[in-house]
Amino acid sequence: MNRTGIVKALIGLLLTLALPRCASSQTMEYPLAVAAAADGSLYVADRNLPGIWKVQDGVPSVYFQASKTFRTPLNAVRCLAVDASGTLYAGDSSTREVYRFDEAGKPQPLTTGGIGIPMAIAFNSKGNLLVADLEQHKIFEVPSTGGKATEFAKVQAPRGLAIDGKDRVWVLSNSKQPLVRIDENRKTEVLIEEAMFEFTHQLVLDSEETAYFCDGYAKTLWKMKAGGKPEKMFVGEPLKNPVGLWLAGDQLLVADPHQKTIYALPKSGGTTLVDMVKK
Repeated sequence: MNRTGIVKALIGLLLTLALPRCASSQTMEYPLAVAAAADGSLYVADRNLPGIWKVQDGVPSVYFQASKTFRTPLNAVRCLAVDASGTLYAGDSSTREVYRFDEAGKPQPLTTGGIGIPMAIAFNSKGNLLVADLEQHKIFEVPSTGGKATEFAKVQAPRGLAIDGKDRVWVLSNSKQPLVRIDENRKTEVLIEEAMFEFTHQLVLDSEETAYFCDGYAKTLWKMKAGGKPEKMFVGEPLKNPVGLWLAGDQLLVADPHQKTIYALPKSGGTTLVDMVKK
């Protein structure tokens, strides 16, 4: 190869390395959260992409490619949620913001500041967002149309968040009282009174107020029926670090960043996890 050919090859290599990772790689890197759309497609927050994947019929493609530059939108995406209309929302610790995706698939910031590290998003009956802020140890409420984030409650190190049919806010944390429920009058009820988990993450509820949550360090999925006690529903392999959780119909969707994939398990339980991403 002559000098001109070598120069062209080097330029081509540099351009390739400079380009963001594209959909053709089809490989998730560190999926932290998952949310399902009405058509069955999945949105997956990938901390190391960084950005969001969309999985259709098991095939992932990049839905939103964030920049690797700190303090840019979704550079450190942490959580996802889909509202009743099918609109996607994402929380980002890099910009300390919560975003709503518009019809063009672009993230639009919702708050005027105040959010620290958003770890979970849920919606009340008014359509307003409740956001678990790990940094400030608070739950914030954000208007559905966007605006100032106002304090709803103080909870030590909140990680998981769900809202039931009575607009009560359930909060999962790694504190001495790992699961609490807060009503509209801001009265807190302790549902689990002892620190019995290793490291919990996200939380979902079904229509019967059965709570499902994951313990990453223990490689365990838990469930707790209304008025009952926590019980293990799945433990161990193939789970390595279950973090993200979403309830799609009767299926629990689990994001495991160490396995770089999304699993599914019937909410009734079972002995087999189904890998939702084609390799």
